[in-house]
Amino acid sequence: MNSSHQQYQQLSELSRRCAILKGVSSLLDWDQETYMPPNASANRAEQLKVMAGVIHREQTSPKFKESLASLIDLQSGTIFAKNLSDEQKAALREWRKDYLQLTALPSSFVEELAELQSQSIHAWRYAKKESAFHQFAPFLDRLVQMNRRKADLLGYEDHPYDALLNEYEPDMTTRQVTKLFHQIQSPLTTLLNKICQQPVEDQFLFGKWDHAKQMEFAHLLLDAMGYDKNHGRLDLTSHPFSSSSHPTDSRITSRIHPSSLMSHILAVLHEGGHSLYEMGLPVDLFGTPLCEARSLGIHESQSRWWETRIGLSQPFWSHFFPILQSTFPGQLSSIDLPAFYRAINRVKPSLIRIEADEVTYPLHVVLRFELEKALIEGSLTVRELPEAWNAKMEAYLAIKPQNIATGCLQDIHWAMGAFGYFPTYALGNLYAAHLFEAFEKQEPSWQARVAKGELAFIKKWLQEKIYQHGRRFETLELLKLATGKEFSEKAYLDYIQQKYSHIYSL
Repeated sequence: MNSSHQQYQQLSELSRRCAILKGVSSLLDWDQETYMPPNASANRAEQLKVMAGVIHREQTSPKFKESLASLIDLQSGTIFAKNLSDEQKAALREWRKDYLQLTALPSSFVEELAELQSQSIHAWRYAKKESAFHQFAPFLDRLVQMNRRKADLLGYEDHPYDALLNEYEPDMTTRQVTKLFHQIQSPLTTLLNKICQQPVEDQFLFGKWDHAKQMEFAHLLLDAMGYDKNHGRLDLTSHPFSSSSHPTDSRITSRIHPSSLMSHILAVLHEGGHSLYEMGLPVDLFGTPLCEARSLGIHESQSRWWETRIGLSQPFWSHFFPILQSTFPGQLSSIDLPAFYRAINRVKPSLIRIEADEVTYPLHVVLRFELEKALIEGSLTVRELPEAWNAKMEAYLAIKPQNIATGCLQDIHWAMGAFGYFPTYALGNLYAAHLFEAFEKQEPSWQARVAKGELAFIKKWLQEKIYQHGRRFETLELLKLATGKEFSEKAYLDYIQQKYSHIYSL
């Protein structure tokens, strides 16, 4: 083995150790949201603080720097190493990006932020339950201040939000996101105004649905998707999420809504989509960027793919609706497939993002993007947030929250300190549509196959186009490679307008 390969192998081993430590921290987070005793929150905050410090020191250690610098120039990005594959060179470039970001943040800052995040999640959960914003506001104010400092430490050219967005969606800037959101907001609002004049009967989707049977149906869907129970598990929590520490350990959670049947079903499809991506990453490259998801926008494209493009499609329910009817005998027996399909695709402005329909969902994200950008730049204070939230809800969706829990406290992301995260939810919808347009052309019989309950070929297509590449390609490069076309919002707008114009006979 030549020196370049030996040095690359040494770097991979150091990085693998960091990945293992991050996996341990991920399991602590997962436990905090699922089975951890409520009074253990203070100790968990300390544990996460210590883990964050250990991981950061490992990733920025002199040994790691020396190993990385022997292969690539840390200033210019020029690769010194000879005889490395294109994949290995791509990994080096991603390692360098990560290192430069990590070394911009002192370990003391990372530890302080991790501790604050854990404390804030506990405070947010209590404040949401009691609809008491003042209980959470001091924590949120500190988080905003720390994220402003984080942006300064990381550096930016145009807007402090760019530095935070880069952590979740490296190939996008605040200016680009603002432009994309502007391009979709007006067409969505126009479509929404036309649709809202036509009521749709969906009351049969609400009532008392046996919890055990809901879980039974959820596991059936996961099996059909190809979710490997030997490498994952499904649990319940207050806010659905996916948590992966390794391709062989990718867990998901959901929540059972008090009355909505589809809430749990769609959450399981959504989180299952996330988990399939994590399980599909190349396990033999664990510890390198080639065994990591490209971006959170690409990650969200995978979850929204399964939740909306498959899970809200008529072919999918041609097969699964009779099974759902037999799972809940009597409750759905008088409903036919066309009525069910129309009901699950009902468009109606609602307060809760995760339960929003396809047309209004991006508007929820635009609202959050604009508010958190304003918080970071200082044009909005934490004290003004509830009123600003309500004003935008009225302006974009013509509804107003009656309490804080269904308003600005509904999401956990700000309690997690995850400023810059929200845009990826809307970008994921746009990316999914861009990918699905190519999928339909390459798999012209997809509807007939899905109507028979065949889903394995979908996972196979995504494995080939997305999963196997990890972070080898940049986001827009990956999308072009998968589809043969430059990314734009057009596929998304075409899909939304065609689907809902048909459903609502516009």
